[in-house]
Amino acid sequence: MTQPADARPSAFRPHEPDRADRLPFAALLALTLTSFVATANETVPAGLLPQIAHGLGVSQGWAGQFTTLCALGAGLAAIPFTALTRGWARRRVLLFALGGFCVCNAVTALSSNFALTLVVRFVVGLATGLAWSELATYARRLVPAPLQGRALAVVMIGVPLALSLGVPLAAWLGRIVGWRWIFGGMSGAALMLMAWVLAAVPDFPGQATRQRANPRQVLMTPGVRPVLLVVMLWILAHYLLYTYIAPFLASVGLAEQLDMVLLVFGLCTMAGLWAIGWLVDRYPRALLLVSLGVFAAVGAVFGFCRSSATAMLVGVVLWGFSFSGAPTLLQTALADTAGKDADVAQSMLVTVFNLSFASSGLLGGVLLETVGSSVFPWVLAALACIGWLIAWHCRGHGFPPGHRRAARD
Repeated sequence: MTQPADARPSAFRPHEPDRADRLPFAALLALTLTSFVATANETVPAGLLPQIAHGLGVSQGWAGQFTTLCALGAGLAAIPFTALTRGWARRRVLLFALGGFCVCNAVTALSSNFALTLVVRFVVGLATGLAWSELATYARRLVPAPLQGRALAVVMIGVPLALSLGVPLAAWLGRIVGWRWIFGGMSGAALMLMAWVLAAVPDFPGQATRQRANPRQVLMTPGVRPVLLVVMLWILAHYLLYTYIAPFLASVGLAEQLDMVLLVFGLCTMAGLWAIGWLVDRYPRALLLVSLGVFAAVGAVFGFCRSSATAMLVGVVLWGFSFSGAPTLLQTALADTAGKDADVAQSMLVTVFNLSFASSGLLGGVLLETVGSSVFPWVLAALACIGWLIAWHCRGHGFPPGHRRAARD
């Protein structure tokens, strides 16, 4: 019988019976918390802009560059850093990224020099990009093929947790204890997480030099480019509205409901991700098409029903459910398509994701200053429809029908 491509080293073979029927939750939870901290690196500054601006003596616009530079660093780092570390043991890579979180957030907490702090935010973005590139493939290697989608969903729940709970909590605590303590706490959390990873997450070998594919070869793999294009369109559409949700809600008379909207969105995202985790290994294509279709419909609801608070709330609920599985569904599709080169492909996804994130802020700012926030829902719907058509067309590679191919091999 042919040995599975992701067979683990002999040191871990005694655990094979457990892996066949249950998830290694101690290891997966460590990766979940890593995704939580990685998301917090990029999003927590958004809730602390007034305090950061006051503390460093700059405008809120300049303070907002904490987020921009982190996302830019993550986007630029993913591909080259993944290539440079492919020969490393995988736990070493993960610990290296977490060490970057720890050091950079500590420097952010202590620095009084704004230029130095901006450099540090870019560096923590580099570490964040490396972590994102590693998480998906690590989660998949921890479990047999039939459980890979579920394992990835467990790891990715750190994203909505950070958005729905981490950011509001950091904003609240920042007003009480100061923004520097928030970054200090994130540094301490990364340090404790490093100990957890050492204790609970098994190691895997890197790839030998002769086994490594370069990014150009992986990009030419059938199905990889369509998946990355859908990533770009979906993330650009989502963060276009999410980043500027405050002015959009103000334009429809719901400015005072911002906290409730973000909370409802986050809770629906977590609930939807739980469902995605159970179904992604059986119906990956159907789930992605339904999610993108509902996401496009949300744009229509927001566009046509601006005067109805009830309709807007329904739209937020659908938005949360439809976007909840985006990271899991897209990472699963890309990893299955890229096969043994999944880590390189995931680094491309991280790059496209973060550059789309950064571009959404630029595009949204231009639209807000020129035509107003009322156009956001229609741009969202248009981008989502294009993504849906690409996914529908790519039945042979990228988004194949039926159960996941990796589960059948």
